[in-house]
Amino acid sequence: MKEMSVIVKTLAKLLFPFTMMFGLYLVIHGHLTPGGGFQGGAVMASGLALMLVAYGRKRVVKKTGETILPLLGLVLFVLGSVEFSNFALGSHAEAVAFGPNAGALLTAGTIPVFSLGVGIEVLLGLGLILLMLAMGVEE
Repeated sequence: MKEMSVIVKTLAKLLFPFTMMFGLYLVIHGHLTPGGGFQGGAVMASGLALMLVAYGRKRVVKKTGETILPLLGLVLFVLGSVEFSNFALGSHAEAVAFGPNAGALLTAGTIPVFSLGVGIEVLLGLGLILLMLAMGVEE
């Protein structure tokens, strides 16, 4: 694979944090605005794609290394599900709180935790697909 120019690498370094922050914003505010775990995870995976194009698979894998994020995403996905939380708490609590501040960030019960788990899983799933595609390009 051909080496990318300094301009492409510099732009990738500058844009990567912004794509990750915007993806995280979509995940966290998914219960209040359009977005959520899947959309935010896909945006964060596009940041990974940007780094793969600029630096190549070997360097990206070396920088990220092995991580426990897949397990963390699965745990948050299970713990955030309304059915699991109702079972664990022994109640039939509403997932979204109602009241004078119903649009506030922390009034959605377990939905943001569920959305964060989905976001992590989508990021890692699409990231794995991108890494496999990059491996095929190198061969």
